[in-house]
Amino acid sequence: MVGRLLILLLSVLPKHALSRAAGWLASRSVPVAWRGTVYRGYSRVFGAKPEEAELPLAQYPSLNAFFTRALRPGLRPLAPQAIVSPVDAAVGAYGVVHADTLVQAKGRTYSVAALLGDAELARAFEGGTYTTLYLSPKDYHRIHVPLPGRITAATYIPGALWPVNAAAVAHVADLFAVNERIVLTLEGTHGGRMAIVPVGATMVGMTRLVFDDLHTNAKRRDVQRRRYDPPIAVEAGGPLGHFEFGSTVVLVCSPDAGTIEPLTLGDTVRMGQRIGALPVRAG
Repeated sequence: MVGRLLILLLSVLPKHALSRAAGWLASRSVPVAWRGTVYRGYSRVFGAKPEEAELPLAQYPSLNAFFTRALRPGLRPLAPQAIVSPVDAAVGAYGVVHADTLVQAKGRTYSVAALLGDAELARAFEGGTYTTLYLSPKDYHRIHVPLPGRITAATYIPGALWPVNAAAVAHVADLFAVNERIVLTLEGTHGGRMAIVPVGATMVGMTRLVFDDLHTNAKRRDVQRRRYDPPIAVEAGGPLGHFEFGSTVVLVCSPDAGTIEPLTLGDTVRMGQRIGALPVRAG
């Protein structure tokens, strides 16, 4: 009941304006003398770990800079020869793609074609595996590459900015296919494709990429497609982008790109952790 009331309330609020305002506020400069107190206070409230930050707290000029902080080297070891988690997150869903369908929550499904905004691309993932990874405000907010290969395309799809927490997942139909998102298409070194979909949410200022100026919550409210020629070579664990607050990444892996291994709902994964197997190369 509480979850439904929250969604009803959010349905009448200007979510894009609120999210831009949150992003603007989080980007305001914090006086140097206050930074340690502000960031440690945020960490106590949300459960973040400031001791993992790459820099001393006083060197982060804004709350947004602290949100999107890099980690101290060596804190997220990379599993070798594997599909790795692109983020620190909780597992929200896992399964096999069947009849263009992904499971959002118990009793709720949505379309791969709707998520990707491309019915032809969606057909490549039939019979493949997928997972939904939810980042909360406590988490490390950078997004990394799950497997080695080449990024061939990126598409910004404007949409709603519903929250992506448990209440919204349970009560908002087609949540990940109606929210703002960026669809990244990666061709694996060993073959096949993976779709990496960072999904925007309420109070997420923007989702940004490291290799392009494409971002969510843009004032230009139309689909923006990029094709990269030549494609962008990437390695597992390499940087992709970041969320300016918590959100969700959906991974969809074609059968010939590898297999995301069974994940338990609610479990925590860390960036660089093995979550799947790469295909076995002939010979």
